[in-house]
Amino acid sequence: MVSSDQRRRQLAREKYVRQQQRREEARRKARRNTVIASSLAVVLAAGGAVWASVALSGDDSNGTDNVASEASKTPSAEPSTPPQPEPAMAIDKKATYTMALKTNVGDITVTMDAAKAPHTVNSFKHLADKKFFDGTKCHRLTTSGIYVLQCGDPKGDGTGGPGYSIPDENLNGLGKAGKDGTVTFPKGTVAMANAGPGTGGSQFFLVYKDTKLPPNYTPFGTFDPAGVKVVEDVAKAGVQGGSGDGAPQKAVTIEKATVAKK
Repeated sequence: MVSSDQRRRQLAREKYVRQQQRREEARRKARRNTVIASSLAVVLAAGGAVWASVALSGDDSNGTDNVASEASKTPSAEPSTPPQPEPAMAIDKKATYTMALKTNVGDITVTMDAAKAPHTVNSFKHLADKKFFDGTKCHRLTTSGIYVLQCGDPKGDGTGGPGYSIPDENLNGLGKAGKDGTVTFPKGTVAMANAGPGTGGSQFFLVYKDTKLPPNYTPFGTFDPAGVKVVEDVAKAGVQGGSGDGAPQKAVTIEKATVAKK
């Protein structure tokens, strides 16, 4: 027979567990919804511009049906915990490097300028050499307001990374921000996702249509017209569930990634 006192203690423990679970879920949702750590992306809407928060890094958010009112969430990532040191510099900082992404839907070739983003290029070379990207999914597609395919998460759900962070670089590479606080990321741009300043990891996004974003994301390369066509075809298939932000309906897997000096 369980005494009333024992029963009260049991109920208290169960309540505590439920509270912890709710708090953890709230923290996860908060990380998702701050995508790109309170940054903004412009969504053109009838009668004016609607601002959308964006995040590019380890913890990614799922899509939403109402992008304009809910805020369009772009690629996001969560800093590693605890952080590890980034790889030692092992590239030629004056050289151009090529990252070849062999995917199940077509090949994408990225040209990276080490002079403009040495830490980023060095990290991608390090990770590709370790086959970090092989077999990973491009877990996020946005098709309203911002137009990107986000990849580079080893978990495939927007929460993964390499275990270290790299600094932001080349933030003025796309020009000075306008009065709306954004710059245009041209079609064919490749940039880093993050969860705030200095939190870049392994997640990156491919811009398949000119997109306005705050200059908070490291633009470190461009991808070829054939690759743009590959991503455009993925975008045409839409997002799972019919929203404008979420997992692509046409699944994309990076089968192999290699980085070599051009």
